[in-house]
Amino acid sequence: MTWPSRSRPNQPAIESGRLNRFIARAGVCSRRKADELIAGGLVRVNGKVVREFWQQVSTTDQVTVKGRLITPGELLYLLLNKPKDTITTSHDERGRTTVMDLITLPKGRQGLFSVGRLDRNTTGILLLTSDGELGHRLMHPRYQIPKQYLVQTREPVQVEEIIQLRQGIELEDGPARADQVAYVHPDNPHQIGIEIHEGRNRQLRRMFAALDHEILALERISYAGLTTRGVRRGRWRRLRTHEINRLRRLVHSNSSSPAPHD
Repeated sequence: MTWPSRSRPNQPAIESGRLNRFIARAGVCSRRKADELIAGGLVRVNGKVVREFWQQVSTTDQVTVKGRLITPGELLYLLLNKPKDTITTSHDERGRTTVMDLITLPKGRQGLFSVGRLDRNTTGILLLTSDGELGHRLMHPRYQIPKQYLVQTREPVQVEEIIQLRQGIELEDGPARADQVAYVHPDNPHQIGIEIHEGRNRQLRRMFAALDHEILALERISYAGLTTRGVRRGRWRRLRTHEINRLRRLVHSNSSSPAPHD
C-alpha cells in the first residue's frame, strides 16, 4: 500500500444541446435530477414551461429552474487543500469560514459546489466544480471513488484493531469497512493510513470511536488518485486537462465537452 506524499487550462463554455444536459452542466444538479425537474414543470425556456428533456437549447436561450435563471459560463474544476475550522458549504448562517470564502475567481463562482464533504476539522483534498453531471457522478456510491486518509489517534492502534477495520465495524447506519488500512510507519502505532470508497457522514471518526479511539487529526491525502502536492493549506488550483478527463473516465461521464489541451 503506497501513500501519496502530502504536500490553467482554459475551460469549455456550456454549449447548446439537450435541456437536461444544459441544466446539469450549469451545476444545478445531476442529469437524472434535471429530468425530474423538467417533468415536474419546474423548468422554463424563454418563459415557457418545457417538459421534454430532449428539448434543444442554446446559450442564447433564457433557461430558468424554479424561477432561477441559469447563466451560461465556463465550467470550473478546482482542487482545494482544505484547512481546519472551515465549513464545506456555500454559506454558513453562523458566519463561519466556508470553503467558498477561500475561492477567488475574476468571473465569480457561478454554479460552483463541493464534491462531497469534509467535516469542519478534517483537512486535505476537496474538489469543487460547476460541472453538475461530473460532480454528482463522483459522489454516487456506484462508482466507488477511492479516498485515502491519514489518521492520528491519541492512543496506539493495536494490530487486532487494524484487522477489525479491514473486516468491518458495525455503525448505527450499517457496517463500514476499510478497503485498505495500515500503519504509515511500523514504529508509530498512532498514525494510520486508511482507504475507503464510501462517503458517509463522519464515517472514519465513527469507525474509530467504535474502537474507543479519539482522532486527534484527520487529513484526506488522496481523492480518486489526486493529491494536494504543491498546493499549500488553504490554497487551490485548477485541475489540469488530463486530470479532468481521468475523472470523467472513472465515472463513465460523456456528458461534458472534451477538456481542452494542456
